[in-house]
Amino acid sequence: MRYEIIGNLVPAVECTLSAGESMFTQSGGMVWQTEGVEMSTNARGGVMKSIGRAFSGESIFMANYTAKVEGAVVAFGSTVPGRVIPIDIGMNGTYICQKGAFLCAEQGINVDATVTKKASAGLFGGGGFILQKISGKGMVFLEVAGDVVERTLAPGEVIKVDTGNVVAFEEAVKYEVETVKGLKNIVFGGEGLFLTKLTGPGKIMLQTQSFSEFVSKIAARIPTSR
Repeated sequence: MRYEIIGNLVPAVECTLSAGESMFTQSGGMVWQTEGVEMSTNARGGVMKSIGRAFSGESIFMANYTAKVEGAVVAFGSTVPGRVIPIDIGMNGTYICQKGAFLCAEQGINVDATVTKKASAGLFGGGGFILQKISGKGMVFLEVAGDVVERTLAPGEVIKVDTGNVVAFEEAVKYEVETVKGLKNIVFGGEGLFLTKLTGPGKIMLQTQSFSEFVSKIAARIPTSR
């Protein structure tokens, strides 16, 4: 499989497949394809895994695109203005991702739901109790809102992030949520009640735009009927 990331504002990843190669995505992820690509839809991994994926922000059914001829092309588009990030999971290990980060992947990749280790992280962190665990072997593509910031945390190194700006992190990274200190900061600071605390070692990916904040600002400007 060869790929090219196309576009700047709302990018897509265009994959050129050899005969027999296949990619999968959530429902509605494909934006164009050439002749010689066959589509099939299934509850990848069985019904229970599919339900778990739904709680982690993905569709219950996954669409599979298989090349029947050499050099067939299929493209998958992001849903928000930002970036598409390629990760070789076989080379870089398992990643934990926030809801909706997964765009598409090769068939050797597993996308499963995973529960945050501390209940407080899921119940109060704003990112949800269930995250996405991406493992296996092959290429996976994540969509990022805004620009991406990648950092590698040393053992014990800490970074505190607004929950909506976390994209993904290696499985070795510790994920917690802590309360913002000070009543005035909570009420007037505009950052909400909690921050996500990521502790190394491991690689993390952050996004400069919080999609939920973006949506809330648009929603606040939509006229309502009287």
